[in-house]
Amino acid sequence: MSRQNSPIPRIRTIDPAAPFLWIRLGLDDLRACPGPSLFYGVCFAFLGFILAHVLRGQPEYLAAAAAGFLLLGPALTIGVCAISQRRELGARCALWPTLVAWKDNTTNLGIFSLVLIVIFLVWARASLVIFALFFTSAMPDVKSMLIQLAAPENFGFLFLWLSVGALFALLSFSISVIAVPLMMDRQSDAISAALASIQVLLKNPGAMAMWAAIIAWTGAASLLMGFLGLIIVAPLLGHASWHAYRDLVETESTGTN
Repeated sequence: MSRQNSPIPRIRTIDPAAPFLWIRLGLDDLRACPGPSLFYGVCFAFLGFILAHVLRGQPEYLAAAAAGFLLLGPALTIGVCAISQRRELGARCALWPTLVAWKDNTTNLGIFSLVLIVIFLVWARASLVIFALFFTSAMPDVKSMLIQLAAPENFGFLFLWLSVGALFALLSFSISVIAVPLMMDRQSDAISAALASIQVLLKNPGAMAMWAAIIAWTGAASLLMGFLGLIIVAPLLGHASWHAYRDLVETESTGTN
């Protein structure tokens, strides 16, 4: 099969500082379409509040679920990417079309979302096992969990938990960098979209390391703010992901992009 007809698009080599441009462009989208964008941000935050309430007495589950936001993020930003796509096409800001943005490639977006859910479930199980190994008598209290876990005697737990979490985050990140926008824009299949994302990671390690750091730090800060930060951060990262896709993937030979 020729490269021109390959389901995996050509990937550009970009500047390592490009993620900062994506954030700026994402902020432009957020400002241009605040209503639909913030709707998704509120949905993210509301989901976080629900999880925090349901799991308030189970810190081991709450920690796994909170970290899982970063793993599931790409699948949850379909609507936000659709806002950026519509703005690029000159369409007016509207919420409803973005709510059904998945319908043009339902099967593959569904398959990809299922893969991320499986990664999240395996991570959640691994997180629970790590908690059980280190806290054999009593789990840390939810209200003072961060303080307790920062104690010197818990450094071993933190190192292992963060290391294992980083491996799952890397797996999720490597297959999802441009997967959702690619499936939306070109109706790519889920496997090709995941492989294209891996190729992006291999071809642009510096930019991807910077992008991953931005996602991790802004996501963690939002969670530490009691999920309120997600109202802004979630749609901002979703918009930026669309611009990352545009920057990383070459225009199709037909002249459409």
